[in-house]
Amino acid sequence: MVNFILVPGARLGSWAWDDVVPHLRAAGHGVHPLTLSGLAEKQGIPAGQQTHVRDIVDEVVRLDLREVVLVGHSYAGIPVGQAAQQLGDRLAHTVFLDSSIPADGESFAGPYPAIEASLARNDGFWPPAPASHYAGHDLTERQIARIVADTTPHPGRTLTEPAVLSGPLSDLKATYVLCAPPGEEPDDDVAELVTDGRWRLVRMGTGHWPMFSRPRELARVLLDVAGE
Repeated sequence: MVNFILVPGARLGSWAWDDVVPHLRAAGHGVHPLTLSGLAEKQGIPAGQQTHVRDIVDEVVRLDLREVVLVGHSYAGIPVGQAAQQLGDRLAHTVFLDSSIPADGESFAGPYPAIEASLARNDGFWPPAPASHYAGHDLTERQIARIVADTTPHPGRTLTEPAVLSGPLSDLKATYVLCAPPGEEPDDDVAELVTDGRWRLVRMGTGHWPMFSRPRELARVLLDVAGE
């Protein structure tokens, strides 16, 4: 048995994993979806990038978990990558789910000037995206409506504060799950980590939110990781 810590991407809460959790639990594993500070039911809690790293580490320590498979979707790959380096022998594997990966001294928003401009216009928060943002990602209208209804503004300091790494990411035993059409390749930084043989690349032929569009298939991917 492993213990999955499921960390959702920007604007999302633990609810984003609702359709994935039953499949993992049915296979006999511990499953712990996590809402990061400042989001969903934790709105109002001040949060920077290191707050989110601590959220993840503290959850593992609080529950005294071992054999942890740490899963980070989208934005959450940045705090997940940092937290993974702090978990020591509690960590079994890290899964970057169509996510950003941290680079020491760099922020999530760094490559995207439009995000910082949006934060300046919205009192330091990244506002929820409209329904059109989710078009073309293998989602039904009902799924999009659910996401739009439940997302919350994302605390900006988590996006603009730099990541702090204690060593190279290549030291992690990790899987990168690329959600993209056939033929599309991962970013150069991910491709390099896969090429060196430490990370494994798994492809899913769906959009950026597979926990909604393909929950059963995503669960199968995660169970395969747990079985390694």
